[in-house]
Amino acid sequence: MNDSSVLHKILDRARWAPSGDNTQPWRFQILAPDHAVAHCFDTRDHCVYDLDGHPSQIAMGALIETAAIAASAHGLALHAQRRHDQAVERPVFDLRFTSQHDLRPDPLEAEIERRSVQRRPFSTQALRQDEKDILSRSLPAGYSLHWLESPTQRRAVAGLLFRSAKLRLTTPEAYAVHREIIDWKKQFSDDKVPDQALGVDAATTRLMQWILGSWARVQFFNRFMAGTWMPRIQMDLLPALRCAGHYALLSETPPKTVDDYVAAGRAVQRLWLQLSALKLQMQPEVTPLVFARYASKGLTFSRQHGSSQAASAVRDELISLLGPDLEARTVFFGRVGHSPTARSRSLRLALERLLQPR
Repeated sequence: MNDSSVLHKILDRARWAPSGDNTQPWRFQILAPDHAVAHCFDTRDHCVYDLDGHPSQIAMGALIETAAIAASAHGLALHAQRRHDQAVERPVFDLRFTSQHDLRPDPLEAEIERRSVQRRPFSTQALRQDEKDILSRSLPAGYSLHWLESPTQRRAVAGLLFRSAKLRLTTPEAYAVHREIIDWKKQFSDDKVPDQALGVDAATTRLMQWILGSWARVQFFNRFMAGTWMPRIQMDLLPALRCAGHYALLSETPPKTVDDYVAAGRAVQRLWLQLSALKLQMQPEVTPLVFARYASKGLTFSRQHGSSQAASAVRDELISLLGPDLEARTVFFGRVGHSPTARSRSLRLALERLLQPR
């Protein structure tokens, strides 16, 4: 491999990897035609949803897997290695590419840019067994899927998400995140989440924009106007009920290290791309996992009175739903189903903005 333009093409595809709230926690350096460096960072210092940086590390794994899939289209194999002398908050990965003449293009490469989040309700048409088998086979060794598909299970998940969403909408720490990541009056956004992709109707969207203008407004509406009810119904309760089912992505053992979560991210991306290839839609539902981990670790995450107790209730509900063993091994959670592709979505920063000089 002696043509740096190929590496540019690979990185241009890799940048389409998913990340929480479209943060894109990576920047690239090209050191040689066969060697790039991904300078990554987590958002734990300002994002309540990025506990220990693990959600960001899952996104980093998705980036690496996307780069590997993109490289396969050029007959190249990717070897990714984390530099262990770097802080875990800012991990650095060496991405080295080698020619492999018998390497076939990964069929998931065609889905890299098609994959997106659909936050609106899906059809309740059940997934076929052959579809679930294809999804299971898409996963790397050491990962499996646990399905929650029956009406009773979907109602239980809906209750879990409804409870978790109250925490999300009543804590000032989450408010600070929401205020920064929503791109108002937009169908597409290069580095945020456009409001038209939130999954709520136009009237609720406009009201949300006004309320999120200040924390005092949020407190007033939550206290006197039942301000969380409409967003929770539209964004959490109804979508959780209106889908084919929910899944927990499980690792063989509970994840502990940065590398565990990066590996989990690679599995997440393969699953999501395979869903796209099957013309299925997906929405991540990871907020309950985050709040449950805060409770399990006994960490205070908000100055809002009662938030720790509410997080403990989310954890107890999650354990009741999955059991303690599966709950400990769940690295990702989401809902799937048949639905039109979202008409509004997050895009990505141009590669030129993500490249750093040597």
